[in-house]
Amino acid sequence: MNLRFASVLMLLLLWFFWGTNWVVTKLGLGYASAFQLGLGRTVFAIVTLALIMRFTGRSFAPTPLRPTFWLGLTQTAGFVVFTNLALVAGGAGKVSVLCYTMPFWTLLLARIFLHERLAAMQWLAVVLAFVGLLAILEPWDLGGNWLSDTLAICGGLVWASSAILAKKLRAQHQVDTLALTFWQMVLGTLPLVVLMPFFPAKDIVWGLPLLGVLLFSGVLAGGVGWLIWMLLLSRLSAGMAGISILAIPAVAVLMAWLLLAETPSAAEASGMALIACALVLLSLYSLLKEWRR
Repeated sequence: MNLRFASVLMLLLLWFFWGTNWVVTKLGLGYASAFQLGLGRTVFAIVTLALIMRFTGRSFAPTPLRPTFWLGLTQTAGFVVFTNLALVAGGAGKVSVLCYTMPFWTLLLARIFLHERLAAMQWLAVVLAFVGLLAILEPWDLGGNWLSDTLAICGGLVWASSAILAKKLRAQHQVDTLALTFWQMVLGTLPLVVLMPFFPAKDIVWGLPLLGVLLFSGVLAGGVGWLIWMLLLSRLSAGMAGISILAIPAVAVLMAWLLLAETPSAAEASGMALIACALVLLSLYSLLKEWRR
């Protein structure tokens, strides 16, 4: 198969898996609680990644314990908890867009904790994203779904925190990306198990629909999605990789409209468009930096 065609095919699959997963997870909440579904999805992803590592001959040697645990606490436990709870009361498309504010939180956290300077184009992207957030949250509408929106933003924040932790970990240790993803997921399940009794549970509706949700969310979006992302990173530049994920929240909004009949308000649609423009600015900045090297 032609290498370029294979890369395009993988990119389309990644868009579909990660974009549609927001809708699939929303549907899955009809069969299990947010914590039950999050734990089940993570276990399926762990098994999938273990099989991928086994068949690709990768080592199962544990990555550094303490930094991997903190990574699992944010990237797996925190992200799963906040996003799943946000989906309980919020629309899949809107939650996905709010979570994909992650790159902007990453820039701000890197400025604070890693002392990285922001260029003018990056500051412009942050300002656009902030205005977009205000439009989506609609603070002038006191009847808005504040809890779901806040939880979704927290999902983006912990995701951004995990990016900072991963960057610091890589600066201090040499680790295989897939092995690190596997072990942070394993350690990230522990807080989910510990916290589960403190949150409302429900009778799990066992059957093919729930199995389908777990297979899609855990195996395709979780395990296979991460493998595709790793392969794309090895073939694409950092700027192109950044641009490649721009379609994911757009796919989520489209699938939520098609499958769940979710229609954003005018303010929400404007906010989503502003956040999309900000993401494009960040990706263009990354491309410009690469071209100048």
